[in-house]
Amino acid sequence: MKNIERKLHKIDATDQAIGRMATRIATLLRGKNKATYQPNLDEGDIVEVSNIKFAKFTGKKLNQKLYYRFTGYPGGLRTKKMSDVMKAKPEIVLQKAVREMLPPTRLRPGMMKRLIIK
Repeated sequence: MKNIERKLHKIDATDQAIGRMATRIATLLRGKNKATYQPNLDEGDIVEVSNIKFAKFTGKKLNQKLYYRFTGYPGGLRTKKMSDVMKAKPEIVLQKAVREMLPPTRLRPGMMKRLIIK
């Protein structure tokens, strides 16, 4: 196995839209910005994001977007508004956005470990 050189990318989330930032982060985590990119290998870089609580949202997303989770019991579908999630744990909003932009393969957990949110 060859030695992979991983660079550290620091991103300031102040006044940046979550979706636009998530696409850039997903590209860096996957390694698509490198000339040696291969879809079956995890050659991505490390991404560190700061000031996530100052991120910008366009439109009415804070009040209209819902996050779903299922408890496992009948009738156990739970919903939360994005505004409530941002108040409690703002890093979860970016994590979910980036996670859904990465491919659903065995490589995704390793890529998500290299996303550091401060």
